[in-house]
Amino acid sequence: MAADPRSALPSVDRILRSEPGRRAAASLGRPLLKVELAEVLAVARDRVARGAEAPPADLLLAEAAHRASVVATGLTPVINATGVILHTNLGRAPLPLDAARTVARTAVAASDLEVERASGDRSRRTARAERLLCALTGAEDALVVNNCAAALVLGLTAIAKGKQVPVSRGELIEIGGEFRIPDILRASGATLVEVGTTNRTRVSDYRDALGPRTGAILKVHPSNYRVVGFTAAPSATSLAKLARGHGVPFLYDVGSGLLDADATIPGEEPDVVGALADGADLVTCSGDKLLGGPQAGIVVGSAELVRRLRRHPLARAVRVDKMQVAALEVVLRMVATERSGEVPVVRMLRESADAVRRRAVRLAGLLDGELEGAHVERSDAVVGGGAMPEVTLPSWAVHVRRRSPEDLAARLRTGAPSVFSRVEDDAVVLDLRTVAEEQVPDLARAVLYALEGDDDLDED
Repeated sequence: MAADPRSALPSVDRILRSEPGRRAAASLGRPLLKVELAEVLAVARDRVARGAEAPPADLLLAEAAHRASVVATGLTPVINATGVILHTNLGRAPLPLDAARTVARTAVAASDLEVERASGDRSRRTARAERLLCALTGAEDALVVNNCAAALVLGLTAIAKGKQVPVSRGELIEIGGEFRIPDILRASGATLVEVGTTNRTRVSDYRDALGPRTGAILKVHPSNYRVVGFTAAPSATSLAKLARGHGVPFLYDVGSGLLDADATIPGEEPDVVGALADGADLVTCSGDKLLGGPQAGIVVGSAELVRRLRRHPLARAVRVDKMQVAALEVVLRMVATERSGEVPVVRMLRESADAVRRRAVRLAGLLDGELEGAHVERSDAVVGGGAMPEVTLPSWAVHVRRRSPEDLAARLRTGAPSVFSRVEDDAVVLDLRTVAEEQVPDLARAVLYALEGDDDLDED
């Protein structure tokens, strides 16, 4: 009987007991390396069973070690040269330096997270941030949780569980990661009542849906898409009036985290102050996105309703970590002291195209003489992060033309520092709206390293 060809493959333990295996385990951690080795060997066994030659132990170890190193390296800072300000895959809003320093101090030492220093009594971890939110928005009370979806789930659960909630069909959006408004309503225990149509919904559609089992009226700002053309949607003011007349709360999810109207930020995003002025009983939004803080969910509005949310058992499950609180407090203080222009997201949104162009010219100058084929050209940046989908911001970028721009983009992503760019036609596009001034020398060095030893450039 012929021997099983898979028997030629070494075992996981044999590789780990080898000298190279012991060195790799010491560097990467034996448990992680063992898991990766088991998966690499499983694939190798399948290939050998189908007639492939058994790979040597050193190649198996090398592949497993590479896979383990990707995990062991952890989160890596990158340069965002995509022109997408709130790039979800790249961590969305970069924090202001003051916030990052505060987070670091909070992380390595004890803090007065839930204690009142003067009295020594226990306090609420988000009390300071919520006090700032009330001051900035004029709300009666506020609550901070770990993201906007959690804020909406908590609000609907505490107020409308077991009841019906009318929502316009044009607002039944997917908010990212395949989470959809109907799913959120289902998770809260509320029953979705669809009203109107995708492109046109009227107050009368909501009125017809109201009944004795109605628990709330919900309005969701469709921040990640727009319906244009033959459209109609009731104003927040009209829905607030309808809700009051029927004796139910009006919840408004404005989404993007714009606390107050700001003429310097392009687009027409609803803001929290305006939503409250229109009569919303509860307003939910993100702590990152246009606010530019850490991931968090913000609820402001009626003191009685916020109190119900705060006392609900689900509130503890969605509470924020001390580092989120620390960062959010700093960003809110910056807004309160008129320093919001120092928040990176706000800076990128407000910055003039001329200022971006100067940065692009500087990058091209650092590449000049070392690289042929780098050109400064006009570009269009976008907000991203599911906010302001119809808005583009005039920008400038450095185009590096290549016969295979995808290869250069890949080398930039895996370089040090790692750079994420766009590929358009025959060029790698480095959009400078999302690159800070102090990152320009590092970006230039990364481009030159990625091209080192490669002369496959189109020269003009």
